[in-house]
Amino acid sequence: MCRWAAYAGAPIFLDEIISRPGHSLIHQSHGATQCHSSINADGFGVAWYGDRPEPGLYRDVLPAWSDPNLRSLTAQVKSGLFLAHVRASTGTATSRNNCHPFVHGIWSFMHNGQVGGYEQFRRDADMMIPDGFYAARKGATDSEALFLVALAEGLDTDPRGALERASARFIAVARAKGAAPHLRMTAALSDGKRLYAVRYATDDAAPSLYYRWSDTRGGMAVVSEPLEAEEGGWNQIASNTFCTFDGADVRVEAFMPCKLVDRYQQSAASDLAAE
Repeated sequence: MCRWAAYAGAPIFLDEIISRPGHSLIHQSHGATQCHSSINADGFGVAWYGDRPEPGLYRDVLPAWSDPNLRSLTAQVKSGLFLAHVRASTGTATSRNNCHPFVHGIWSFMHNGQVGGYEQFRRDADMMIPDGFYAARKGATDSEALFLVALAEGLDTDPRGALERASARFIAVARAKGAAPHLRMTAALSDGKRLYAVRYATDDAAPSLYYRWSDTRGGMAVVSEPLEAEEGGWNQIASNTFCTFDGADVRVEAFMPCKLVDRYQQSAASDLAAE
């Protein structure tokens, strides 16, 4: 399982989330406390928004704690909206193209979790991506495929619905060709204007996710694990929910892709029979 952190609000230096807190994202890369593996050393990435609509992106395959360029960048770059991720691979190669976040146009996306049995239906996942988005497929992860399918499902106009439909498609094929758990995830995504996050699982083991508004910073942090062990005020996001963060306001909606799975289950079963 990976760890990630996102921020939206008044511009701050990236290191105020990524490296300076006692349980910062870099600390979590070698000392996570709320996931199966405490080590997340299979690469890292940061996507941040500035004066242009498209996000900047920096990714590498080194462990986050050992890259001096990451510390230098985060100490100098200010942003009012950014996503950062440290990766623990669930099977795909450690390469820059497989590191999160993923970006396309104005959108950025990162994911923690797994699609059960993905290695058994990787080709099926690729085939869900329409031609118009397939050129953007650079890596081999389930996360990138899920992002591109969500874009095709209408992320620009309906972020919750698009990710819900994309998730339902992956659950359907995981049921037909993969293994349980069919989907576990927390994900963060942004169009440069708002920050969105989701926590979901087809079983009762959704990865951890928290948020906290800081009056001092004037911003919202959304994190896999609280950044300071002794710091209060962290709110746990309930499983099966989709959150929209707009300033200090949080809109919480149900996220229930399983209700849509039957729409895609028949075609997944038909594909399996054809094989």
